[in-house]
Amino acid sequence: MSLLSLSTPSQPPLISLRMENTGETTKPIAVSNATSSSSSVVYPLQGPCAACKFLHRRCSESCILAPYFPLTDPMRFISAHKVYGASNIVKFLQELPESKRADAVSSMVYEANARIRDPVYGCAGAISHLQKQLNDVQAELAMAQAEIFIMQSQKQQQQQNYNGSFWDDRNLGLDYEPTQWE
Repeated sequence: MSLLSLSTPSQPPLISLRMENTGETTKPIAVSNATSSSSSVVYPLQGPCAACKFLHRRCSESCILAPYFPLTDPMRFISAHKVYGASNIVKFLQELPESKRADAVSSMVYEANARIRDPVYGCAGAISHLQKQLNDVQAELAMAQAEIFIMQSQKQQQQQNYNGSFWDDRNLGLDYEPTQWE
């Protein structure tokens, strides 16, 4: 990451532009006000995250919500905010290690959407519905397997009857009785 300052030779820099080198290209990632180093405000170039935009607050570079609630998907934050509230989401994320935050946000968003769809049961209702579907499909599979077993048994019985009756004297038209030939 490099820092590029825009200024004139006789004045201090007015704006600093942070650049990120991604290997093949260098792209700008943030602009900051460089007039005062102590109160410098950094603005991400892509704009505020969906959370900051929805809450009408300034999104800083250190915004804990920005990586998980991009501006391209505002409904993700809106649904989580309706159920949990922004301050609770921030507190929850601060308590977690950074490696687990993405999964936690995905879970919160899923649970919030389920709670919005079904305010009484939420995720438990969705899980119950899926469990019922699984049980129904397992019962249907067991019935199909039983039908297959019955059909295979009938086919084997027919083949045994056919193979056994082929050499049977009654099918050859002979009325063989041992007492008659002896």
